Amino acid sequence: MSNLKQNDSNKMDELSKTASKAGFKLKISRTTTVSLLATLLGLIAGAIYMLSTGNDPLKGYFYLFSGGLKSVERIGNTLATATPLIFTGLSVAFAFRTGLFNIGTPGQMLLGGLSATVIALTLDLPKAILLPVILMGSILGGALWGAIPGFLKARFNVHEVVSGIMMNWIAYWVVYYIIPWYFKGEFLETESKMIPDQASLKVGWLSNMFQGSYVNLGLFVAVIAVILCAFILDKTVLGYELKSVGYNRHAAEYAGISVNKNIMLSMMISGALSGLAGASFYVGYASSMQIGVMPSQGLDGIAVSLLGNNSPFGVLASAIFFGLLHSGKGFMNAMTKIPPEIANTIIATIIYFAATSVFIERVLDGLKRRKRGAK
Repeated sequence: MSNLKQNDSNKMDELSKTASKAGFKLKISRTTTVSLLATLLGLIAGAIYMLSTGNDPLKGYFYLFSGGLKSVERIGNTLATATPLIFTGLSVAFAFRTGLFNIGTPGQMLLGGLSATVIALTLDLPKAILLPVILMGSILGGALWGAIPGFLKARFNVHEVVSGIMMNWIAYWVVYYIIPWYFKGEFLETESKMIPDQASLKVGWLSNMFQGSYVNLGLFVAVIAVILCAFILDKTVLGYELKSVGYNRHAAEYAGISVNKNIMLSMMISGALSGLAGASFYVGYASSMQIGVMPSQGLDGIAVSLLGNNSPFGVLASAIFFGLLHSGKGFMNAMTKIPPEIANTIIATIIYFAATSVFIERVLDGLKRRKRGAK
């Protein structure tokens, strides 16, 4: 009898595991459907915008997408444009998954880029040694800037949105004064000195592979970051604790999880990812650091995260799509009379539909209920 009970118990465990896996797959397919519908609705709205201005939407979309995919060089530029968006999208998604809203990504990106630029212009080391040091410096700079809102949230319950916005502008003015005082460019006071070749994330073999595009080693670091974030969130005790604090702070505290420590740690990891975005942009995509510019990739990371459903691999796909739209809009404008602002409007509309994913899910539920009623 005991053996029979044991066998029944094992079967029940297997069934529950199978059911949970099936539910997980259903959830993934559902969120993917919502993202695709948001993208489709955004593209339809873009077509309506083009028609309202007297332009052919089919022609517009042809040049928009061919502008980012027409040649190997353009594909490389699309990936280069997407690279910082992968990092900032991951930064926002990681915070979202742990119950926090990291709106301080622009400031963390600036501090990461400033750290990378200072190291690049100060240290004279071989490229193989200097690049890891630069990346580590950007991680530390972004993590430090993320830790401050995390500390204020954990210690004084200051909302991370308020402190994050304040930290963005503090970072803006820190860069504004440090670059002209210590690292002023030879020709312009509004940008730093040029990044030397041994400190740049651009490498000859990769540029040649993509026929001279702006793609750099930051792309590989971004893919590694996607895999690591997915592993941490879904396969580790740390990820479980971070998500538990985000889902229910009081229940996590009752279970013995250190809430304050995990809030701090979550914001530091999120900030570190934004710091890597700064390195990939300022010593990878660009060749110098400009002052007086708040990086748009920081807030764009929120859109990337929303469209990617706060999933690391969803962020990767979403960032590449946004990179495609950004890199192709100039070509569309050059080949047609369609203004490049149309592409920005399409992106904004996609973000709107992604943000209203609850409404899309309700529509899908209604269609399912009607289908079952008809049967």
